[in-house]
Amino acid sequence: MPPRRDSLRRFQALAAAAVLLASSAPVHAEELKQPTIDAFDRYVKIREAQIEQDLRNKDGFLWVDRLPEPRRAQAFAHLKDGVEEKKGQRSYVKIERLRVLDENGKPIEAPDALIHHWIGTVFVPGATLLQAMALVQDYDRHHVNYAPDVADSKTLQRTGNDFKIYMRFKKKRFVTIVLDTWQDVHYLPQGAARMHSRAYSTRIQEVEDDGTPHQKLKPVGDDRGFMWRLYTYWHFDERDGGVYIQCEAITLSRDVPLILKWLKEWITKEARNSLTATLGRSRDVLLGKYPPPTIRAAHPAN
Repeated sequence: MPPRRDSLRRFQALAAAAVLLASSAPVHAEELKQPTIDAFDRYVKIREAQIEQDLRNKDGFLWVDRLPEPRRAQAFAHLKDGVEEKKGQRSYVKIERLRVLDENGKPIEAPDALIHHWIGTVFVPGATLLQAMALVQDYDRHHVNYAPDVADSKTLQRTGNDFKIYMRFKKKRFVTIVLDTWQDVHYLPQGAARMHSRAYSTRIQEVEDDGTPHQKLKPVGDDRGFMWRLYTYWHFDERDGGVYIQCEAITLSRDVPLILKWLKEWITKEARNSLTATLGRSRDVLLGKYPPPTIRAAHPAN
């Protein structure tokens, strides 16, 4: 089969799968069952114990620091010089998929759901830790600095290093996905030049009829299940004449039937692309490529 025809059929299969999911019956609250929640919580508990060890490792604060040679040298070359992905475009984000294993060395699976786990790092030459903190903690302008994936954002409350925030995520590919999220964020200084933060979603609701007079939030869990949980872990490390920004994201979404294999691959790819875009945008904003506008979008009630 000619490559062009094969690509066309591949595209059609993926589009058909996405349309099928979008038009299928909604995923009701009972779909997110306690065994799924328990498995995700177990996954996170094991991973957070590993993160605690990493924070105590002075020579391995970043995941790229702990890579064996020559992968470590290659990773830092990627971060400093970039890698050409398309003609005239370079990527400065180093990203990798992770998977947590249980005590028997087996992957932890969540019944009726998918756990997406990615970690990535970007280096911003000339930037400082304070500048990076000013960027990521300015939640009122995340809809500007991280557009178009973040459609709206707001700081709801701040107490010292603790934040309660709201963010609306919007993805438009084969289907349009709009999610309102509420998160608790805590920052933990790791000395004079390092910072660590953890953000946990406390509520996620899918937005129906976004941008129309009929816009409304679906009940928690009674949606298409694109994202049920979102936990992120950030590391900031000022050194080498700039600042390294590392973000690790663990998300939970509904499982996809085997017949929709293409859709499962698309959802997994979107999790990776979202993290890559977030880190790449952080670098670009800190380098002054996207000056913030003065007009702020409206946000919904708390």
